[in-house]
Amino acid sequence: MKSRRYAVLAVLVTCMILAVAFAASRPSTAQQKPEDKPSQPAEKKDLLTVQPAATKTPPDATPQKAPQKPDTKIQLPGGEADDKNPIITNTDLITFTVTVTDIYGRFVSGLGKNAFSISDDKSQQEITFFSDEDSPVSVGVLFDVSGSMSGDKVKRARDALAHFIQTSHDRDEYFLIGFNSRAQLLLDRTRDGNAVLDKLMFVQTKNNTALYDACYLGVERVQRGTHPKRALLLISDGQDNNSRYTFNELRRVLKESDVVLYAIGILGGSDVGSSLGMEGQGILDELAGVSGGKAFYPRSAAEMDDIFEQIALELRHQYSIGYRPPNFTSNGKWHRIKVKVAPPRGLPRLFVRSKEGYFAIANPK
Repeated sequence: MKSRRYAVLAVLVTCMILAVAFAASRPSTAQQKPEDKPSQPAEKKDLLTVQPAATKTPPDATPQKAPQKPDTKIQLPGGEADDKNPIITNTDLITFTVTVTDIYGRFVSGLGKNAFSISDDKSQQEITFFSDEDSPVSVGVLFDVSGSMSGDKVKRARDALAHFIQTSHDRDEYFLIGFNSRAQLLLDRTRDGNAVLDKLMFVQTKNNTALYDACYLGVERVQRGTHPKRALLLISDGQDNNSRYTFNELRRVLKESDVVLYAIGILGGSDVGSSLGMEGQGILDELAGVSGGKAFYPRSAAEMDDIFEQIALELRHQYSIGYRPPNFTSNGKWHRIKVKVAPPRGLPRLFVRSKEGYFAIANPK
């Protein structure tokens, strides 16, 4: 009987010990959870602080945009748009690109909106759109394959074009137009720069030069491009003799459009100083100037490589500026734009290049 009592008593003591142990284990478990949780928020906080670019990127930008361009600087007080799609603007928003260089010809980036002043027919304007983002470009490559480009001109130009493509934005898109007696679209909207070079591998130079027709076709094609920034890369000796469009018609189209033309005059030994050579240079200078671009005349293969790289870098270091002139009237009249830039303290004089103006046309861009 006693043994049975002792057994029952032992069982009760054992149960009490287990109950106390279980009760003691619950607070310790509850204390472990708060210790485990703080490590997760701390990790998230660190990820945010090591990505300062997220605060500089526009709120509606795509997630892929920040890692591709960590140094992007953009100011869009009037709103922003994804550069993957064409920008559709109201007719009263005047937009254009601006290139800023120093006295040594180096591109100047990082300037703020307040450094620029815009006048429209001598009337000061308020800048409502500003960006210095390294954004991709829709590029029309206009390649002269006429008889005047015979010899090693085509090979030199193709090799230099390879440097341009290597230096360009990896999301640039290309349109390739070859021209001799007529202009022909050889490649339509591709991001494959090697495909452009392959098309030019075995071209044969012959016949006359429809340079104006090629430029006209180039403007028409790149305006259908994906990106709001648009440029033409004209590679020719500048001697037109077979176009349906005239020089004045092409000049007018370039002034109306938002396409910047860069011309590379491939001049041979007999072209330099000749009347045809001088005439070709004058044509290229005028066409590039009215669009806000520039014409170049390399004298060697090395200089040509440098020029193509310089153009690619310029397209990546431009400022995009826009404003809405008060009392805008779609009357087709020409308005002259004047852009000035005030250099920050400590910098020497800066130089600006942009379009000369615009026609007040009702059609939206």
